[in-house]
Order: sequence, then structure tokens, then C-alpha cells
Amino acid sequence: MSSLTMANNRRVIRSCYLGMFIQALVVNVTPLLFLSLRAEFGLSFEQLGRLVLINFLAQMVVDLICTVLADRMNVKILVVAANVFAAAGLWLFALTPGVMADPYQGLVLGTLVFSIGCGLLEVLLSPILNAVPSDRPAGDMAILHAFYPIGKVAVIIGTALALYALGAASWIWIVIAWSVFPVINTVRFLTVQIPPLAQEGRRQTVRSLLRRPTYLALLVAILLGGATELTVAQWASAYLEAGLGFSKLTADLVGFCLFGVGMIAGRLWFGRNGEAVDLIPVMLGGALLSACVYALMALSPWPVVALIACIAGGVFVSMLWPGTVSLAAARFPLAGASMFALLAAAGDTGAAVMPWGVGLIADTEAAQGWLAALFGGSLTPEQLGLRAGLLVSALCPLALAGLLAGLRVRERAAKQEQAAALPS
Repeated sequence: MSSLTMANNRRVIRSCYLGMFIQALVVNVTPLLFLSLRAEFGLSFEQLGRLVLINFLAQMVVDLICTVLADRMNVKILVVAANVFAAAGLWLFALTPGVMADPYQGLVLGTLVFSIGCGLLEVLLSPILNAVPSDRPAGDMAILHAFYPIGKVAVIIGTALALYALGAASWIWIVIAWSVFPVINTVRFLTVQIPPLAQEGRRQTVRSLLRRPTYLALLVAILLGGATELTVAQWASAYLEAGLGFSKLTADLVGFCLFGVGMIAGRLWFGRNGEAVDLIPVMLGGALLSACVYALMALSPWPVVALIACIAGGVFVSMLWPGTVSLAAARFPLAGASMFALLAAAGDTGAAVMPWGVGLIADTEAAQGWLAALFGGSLTPEQLGLRAGLLVSALCPLALAGLLAGLRVRERAAKQEQAAALPS
């Protein structure tokens, strides 16, 4: 491999890292503004959760379209367009609520546009990185996905400090300031040569993948993993502030931020040690511990315990999404970008529905108060509602743990059958 090719590949990898940072930016900036938007525009919890639903459903639609188009279109054009959509959507999110008769529609418009960019990045970054020659593909994939929580932490710290210093009304300019990153990455991807994602004529089709029980199981796994990770990620800030009574700065910089730090630690650890680690048991343990985290956050009468559970949750959820992607890449090496697109669509489905469901349950619980007896009337309807939403969400990691256990048993049985078939 020539020095020019190696230098180009390094630039491709770094551009993918920045792309993952941008994906985290456009997913996580809105939840940090939930209570500011609720106060300024009089939004309900369901409307705030609906923004998350719209975000991930839009990404899911893009993902599904890409299952057909990603291996047939110029990847460079698509990834450049992804960054352009991300930048434009942030501008629309910031500016259109002030000029539209219904400000919420402006928030929806901006969300739709940057979600298109986010969906394209989600589909393209993993296969682009996977196409760069490497001796440790699973570790490289984990490091790529570590840049998602790195982006999350950076956005949390930057946004929280800016809101604290400039006031809640400054959210418009904060969102605009963040748009500089997709602009920079647009230029970066324009100046690199992207390796081919799969060898023409040898690519495994989506139709053949959907006939494989293992791939179908991985689709369900990433759906549940997306629901598990994103529910806490999208609601942690609002829950710690409104549900537990912490200050905005504490909720963001201690709870939400350290949740992201936990994700970074988990993914970087696997990035360094992943080739020597059996991935399924790691994910199985993470799923079970994530269910415990949800239960503690929802049921603990002590806010500090719930805060610690939220922080620990970052480590436990860290490998659920990228781990599933790595399992699929290892088991189906001839699949192209379409395989990653379908995985992303499934993950986005979980990431869309469950956070929206928390908002819907929170509003319902606020009206009915069916958890009130457990806490002896000491909590407000708003606090009870958020706790109820998180408690229901614990079903997702429990279901994922059961699926992973079944997948492990199936794969062990298959290996034993192969060993028995070999001549002695």
C-alpha cells in the first residue's frame, strides 16, 4: 500500500470519526433543550417525545431507502449530502420557530431535515470504515462508535455551559454554532477518496440476508438495543431535572454527561481489547445491567441513587448497538452498505418508538397517578409520570438479554454440529 493511499485512508477514518460526532450532535442537542422549549413554547412531554420519534422515524425511512440505493449510488455524493442536510437542519431548527405561526412546526421541520443527514451518516459511516483495510475490524468499529458518546459529551458540556452563561433564550445561537461541524466535514469528505464498500459480483443481497435466522435475530437485537440506549440518552437530562429535582447544570454535567463518559469508556475498552473478547456475553451482561439501571432510576426514592444508576448505565449500554453491527459484519462479510442500512433502520425504530413512548406514558401517568401509592404521595404527577415511563422501558433490555442468550445457545449448537461432522 502506497504512502498516498495510507494517508488518504487515515483521512477517511478521521472524517468518519467526525461524522459520528455530528450524528451525536444532531441526536442529542434537542433533548438538552427539552425544558427550555417546553417553557418557551408551552409544549407537552408527548410533543417533546414526538420530536425524538420524528427524528428517528425520519432516519429509519432514510435507512430503508438506502437498503435499495446505497450500493447503487456514489457513496461520496451521499456522505457529502449527509453533512449538508445536518447543517441545514440545525439552522432550520433554530430559526424557523420564530417566523412560523406554529413554532412547533418549525421545530419539526428542522428535525426532519437534520434527521435525513443523520440517517445517511448512520448508514454510510460503518461500511466506509469497514472498507478501509484493517487487522482489527471489530476494534475499529467500536472506536468509530466511541465517537458517538464523545460527541454526546462534547454537546452536553458545550450546550449546558452556554445555557448557564447566556441563559435559556440563547438556545437559538447555540444550535447555529454547532452547525459549523457538519460544514467542516462536508469539505473533508469532498477531498478524500473512499474505498469501494464491497466487491462487485460477490455482494450478498438483502433478500438473501433476510432468509438467514441469525441476521433476523440481529435486526431485533439492534432494535431493542437502540430502544435501551436512546431512552436514557434522550430523557436523562429532563428526568434528572424535572423528575429528581437536580439543577439543570447538575443534570447535564453530572448525570447526562457522565452517562456519555461511560459509553466512551465501554467502547474504547472494547476497541482496544475486542479481538480477544467474546462479544455476545459482553452484550448479554450489558443488557441485564441496563434493566437494573432502569429499575433503579424509576423506583429508587433516593435521587442520588438514581443519578448514580444513570451514570453507570452509560457503560452498560455502550456495546449494545455497535456490538450488534460488529456481529453482523463478522458473520456476513460479503454484504454491502445495504446490510448496514437495514440494521440502522431497525435500530432507529427502537430509538424512535421507546423515547416517544416514555413521553406518552409520562403524560398519561401525570393524569392518572397510578404510581402515587408506591411513593406515598411525596412526588408530583410530573415526577411520577417520568418514573413510570422509565419503568416500562426496562422491558427492552430484558427482552434483548433473552434474545442474546438464545443466539449464544444457537451458535454453540451450530459449532458442535460442525465439529461432529469433521472426520476424526
